[in-house]
Amino acid sequence: QVQLVESGGGLVQAGDSLRLACEASGRTFSDYTMAWFRQAPGKAREFVARISWIGGADYADSVQDRFTISRDNSKNTLYLQMSSLKPEDTAVYYCAAPRGRRTLPYFANAYDYWGQGTQVTVSS
Repeated sequence: QVQLVESGGGLVQAGDSLRLACEASGRTFSDYTMAWFRQAPGKAREFVARISWIGGADYADSVQDRFTISRDNSKNTLYLQMSSLKPEDTAVYYCAAPRGRRTLPYFANAYDYWGQGTQVTVSS
């Protein structure tokens, strides 16, 4: 049973930094792409970043150059380092993983496992 548990959310001011973590269990972490999505109130869940099993990363345009996704396979943990935070980054952030090994999905409906989410609130 794959489980994903996020941590690290909170209330910060615009311009601050925050690091999210997602601890995975239930299978060999290093064989799978991992991703971060977010959902603001009244909006659809949107892609934030993904990192492949070999470490290649992709970002949404809205977070490019401000957010960094990384993974520590020895700790089965995914990270999202967020800097220069803006009020529009306010959302519940979710980590996600696909069922298939060594696949690189983009859309949320291609991800099969989700964490419970962690709230990030950025005040102006």
